[in-house]
Amino acid sequence: MELVKTLAELQSLLASYKEQNKSIGFVPTMGALHEGHLSLIKYSKEKTDITVCSIFVNPTQFNDKKDFDKYPQTPEQDLKMLEAVNCDLVFMPSYEDVYGEDMQDNFTFGSLETVMEGAFRPGHFAGVAQVVSRLFRMVQPDFAFFGQKDFQQYVIIKDLVRQMQVPIQIEACPIIREKSGLAMSSRNQRLSEKEKQEAAKIYQSLAQAQELVHQKTPQELKKWVENQIEKSEGLKLEYFDIVDDKSLQSVSSWQDKGKKVGCIAVFCGNVRLIDNIVFIL
Repeated sequence: MELVKTLAELQSLLASYKEQNKSIGFVPTMGALHEGHLSLIKYSKEKTDITVCSIFVNPTQFNDKKDFDKYPQTPEQDLKMLEAVNCDLVFMPSYEDVYGEDMQDNFTFGSLETVMEGAFRPGHFAGVAQVVSRLFRMVQPDFAFFGQKDFQQYVIIKDLVRQMQVPIQIEACPIIREKSGLAMSSRNQRLSEKEKQEAAKIYQSLAQAQELVHQKTPQELKKWVENQIEKSEGLKLEYFDIVDDKSLQSVSSWQDKGKKVGCIAVFCGNVRLIDNIVFIL
């Protein structure tokens, strides 16, 4: 496994790979890695010749500085985990490498960024687009792999690639869950054992909702999930919506075209968690 920390080192290595016509897979992360991240590395290794993982805690996507300050950083552990799954190249850029050049990219995503996460975390997706667009230009991958847990982000990244007009195929990989059903997240490290038990009720509610899709309208099911979370001690619902998988707009009928995704954000204590389920109809 190669570890590089400068853009010059990265570009030199990537140039040698491309001279050999090797395909490049890319997994951008903010570190504090867990099995969910490692699953993305494994998907990339199955599909591409060379897998690049970046570790960079991006300040511009945190609308709350306290959240940024609390974000776990475990670089030594991260590198050991990546080595264990045979990641080919790890890129740990400096802030200057990522934001040093004055690239005035102002990506907008219309209605995709005004709902759900966009509504509750103003500026979040602008920050995501800034860092991902820069990393894409640095790595120039053929494929990039993202976890489906951040479903809205996945849809927005696909639109980002369209706007950038770059030939990168965006792959969504399945959510990896703890035994309790809780979606794996770097933020889970901040939960106590008792809070983890409470947080498991998030996915339990989504899974139960799947069983009710033929008995309730989307509006009725939305209300049912909201009630499930609100009566759970230690959980505070921020939003739950059932949306179209492409437009991310609320659906009014199960008969509408396209897949339906239930997306949720919940506070467990002071930790904000997101999850989703693609409903099988």
